Amino acid sequence: MGRRLRWAVVTPLAPIGTDQVARFWSRFLAIGLVDPSTPTPETVEPFGDSAELADELIELVVNGPKRATVGALVEDELEGAPLPQPGTIWIVTDSAGQARAVLRTTEVRIGPLTSVDESFAWEEGEGYRTPEWWLAAHQEFFRRHLPTIGVDFDPDVATVVERFEVLFAE
Repeated sequence: MGRRLRWAVVTPLAPIGTDQVARFWSRFLAIGLVDPSTPTPETVEPFGDSAELADELIELVVNGPKRATVGALVEDELEGAPLPQPGTIWIVTDSAGQARAVLRTTEVRIGPLTSVDESFAWEEGEGYRTPEWWLAAHQEFFRRHLPTIGVDFDPDVATVVERFEVLFAE
């Protein structure tokens, strides 16, 4: 894998495989980290907005160093999605809509895209893992992605900056 993410390629994502997600969640419940009656999390989604990006990022979670993510606050607002909170459990899928990891949010803050520091860039685990690389790559992504949801790119776009731990992965 190269140091530059393939964010310019935008193959559509497949729908979430609800039956597979249910089986995956059952396997997670069987390890006993949460009450076995806990329902499947409301948030079941891939990282990114393309098949290429989703697969690259889920591999960084399952087999690598990715322990943080960032999203545009406006996207959550447009979707009416609640903001993540520490302790929130969620499922991340690959490009085929298959559940691959159960994550638990450990930290959340709202800030401009430009506010990411060296520690966060390192924990996000992408590219060269420096703030400079991180900012350039994420500006490229948001410049491309935000217009697809009807939002103009702003270099200081408000972002949801989130750290997480991996509870279970396949």
